[in-house]
Amino acid sequence: MVFGLARSSLRCLGFARSLARWRKPKSTRRLFCSQPGLQDLFALPALQRFLDQQQEEEQRQEAGARRGGSALAALARRLRRKEEELGDTERLAREDENEDLRKLAETEIVFCQEEIAELKRQIMLHLIPSEETDESDLIMEVTSGVGGQEAMLFTAEMFDMYQQYAAYKNWNFDILEYAPSDIGGLRYASAAIAGHEAYRQMKFEGGVHRVQRVPKTEKQGRIHTSTMTVAILPQPNEINLTINPKELRIETKRASGAGGQHVNTTDSAVRILHIPTGVVSECQQERSQIKNKAKAIQILRAKLYNMKLEDESRKRETARKIQTGTKGRSEKIRTYNFPQDRVTDHRISRSVHHIEQFMLGEELLDEMIQALGEYADFEAVMEVISESDLTRLR
Repeated sequence: MVFGLARSSLRCLGFARSLARWRKPKSTRRLFCSQPGLQDLFALPALQRFLDQQQEEEQRQEAGARRGGSALAALARRLRRKEEELGDTERLAREDENEDLRKLAETEIVFCQEEIAELKRQIMLHLIPSEETDESDLIMEVTSGVGGQEAMLFTAEMFDMYQQYAAYKNWNFDILEYAPSDIGGLRYASAAIAGHEAYRQMKFEGGVHRVQRVPKTEKQGRIHTSTMTVAILPQPNEINLTINPKELRIETKRASGAGGQHVNTTDSAVRILHIPTGVVSECQQERSQIKNKAKAIQILRAKLYNMKLEDESRKRETARKIQTGTKGRSEKIRTYNFPQDRVTDHRISRSVHHIEQFMLGEELLDEMIQALGEYADFEAVMEVISESDLTRLR
C-alpha cells in the first residue's frame, strides 16, 4: 500500500508538506516547509529512474514513428540541462580568478536555481494525477454514531464547524436535511456545498470522527468517547450522470418533527427511490414540495454518482482510502480530545492544540485540510513512481 511506503520513510511528511509549492499559491495557505523538501524528493533514486525512463521512451518514439515526446519528458530533459549548466557555473564561480566573472557567475547561479525549482514544480504537477471530481461541488452528510445524546451533540457541533468553514472559504452552504435531537443535538443532516475546489479540499473529511470529553449529560465527571460520521459525496453534472425518470418512484408525505405550521398539515415531504439500485433520498426541509423534490433529486444524484465512482475504483483495484465504516469507536480518522485540548488526525499523525479555535472552522481546520491534501499528493507521486518501477522490472 502507498500509505505503508510513505510511512516507511522518516522524511516523507517533510516531502508532503513541500507539495504546497506545487499547487497554485493561495494567500490563505500557510506553507509547512520550504524548498529543501522538494530537493530531497528529487534526490530519490526512484524518481530519477522514472524521469530517465520518460526520456528513454521519448527517444525511442523519435527514432521510430517520429512523434513528439511527452511534456513530462521535455521537462525532465530541460531540468537535466539546467542542472548541468548550474554545475558548470558553480565551478566557474569557485575556480575563476577574475573577480568580475565570479560575481557574474554567482548571479547566474541564483537564476539557474530559480529555474530548476520552477521546472521541478512543473514536473510534480504532471506527476500528480488529476481526478474528474476535484472541481466538483459536493453533498456532505453527517450522522451521529456511538454515544447516544453526546454523539448527537458532537454531530451538531461538527455540522456547525463545516458551515463556518464554508463561510471562511467563501463557499455556498445549503442545508438539505436537518434532523435535530431532543436536547439540541443532531441525529442526521446533509448540506450542498458549492465553491472553488470545494470537493478537492473537503474529500478527506469523510470518515469517523471521535470525541473524548465529559458530556453535558454526565453527572459524575467521567470522560466519554463518542463518534459521528462525515460522508463527502461529489456532486455530478449532467454529463457525468444521467438518471432515467422512469427508474424513479417518487412519494410525498406530510413532514414530521419541528418546523411550524406546515408540519403535518401539507404533503410537502418527498421521498425518492431509485428502483435499479434501491438508493433512497428524502427531503422535508422546505415548505414547498417542489423545492423538497429538487433537493431530494440532488441528494440522490450525489449518492448514485458516488456509487459509480466507487465501482470504477474497484475495477481499477484502487481501494477507497476513507470509508464511513461501522461508526465504531476504534474506526476513526480524527480524535477531538477536549481534556487535553488536542485534535489529532491519525492518517498523517498530525496534532494541533486549541481545540475550541479549531472548531470555529477557520485557519486551524484549513491548515489540517491542506496538510491532508499535500500528503495525498505525495502519495500519488510515490504511487506513480512505484508503478513505473514495477513495470520496468516485469
